[in-house]
Amino acid sequence: MRKSLLISVLLLACATWLQAQAYPQSSATQAAGGGTTTVQGCLSGAAGSYTLTADSGTTYALTGNTSELKDHVGHEVAITGKASAASASSSSSAASTTGAAAGGAQTLEVASMKHVATSCKSAAK
Repeated sequence: MRKSLLISVLLLACATWLQAQAYPQSSATQAAGGGTTTVQGCLSGAAGSYTLTADSGTTYALTGNTSELKDHVGHEVAITGKASAASASSSSSAASTTGAAAGGAQTLEVASMKHVATSCKSAAK
């Protein structure tokens, strides 16, 4: 009995350690000096209109070099580029500013993309 309990605890500890190694601790990291950001999350959309929902829940409208994204819709990816708050239109600037301040609407100019997994982590929750 004691031996099986010890083995179970050891397996649980190993599984926890492997899980911690599999995922980065933050979904957006700032590169030193270049002003670029890497955001990991779930890619969605279609040609010309892609969005990335970060693991933290922040949604980014993707601009720039989006040509290689179409084969990765619905996948977990890491996008590197320059992040900025979405521009507010004159008719709804107050609402857009409030949304951007709440962490919602941001844009990410794609410089590069790295495939992480064929399914999104958020779908497994």
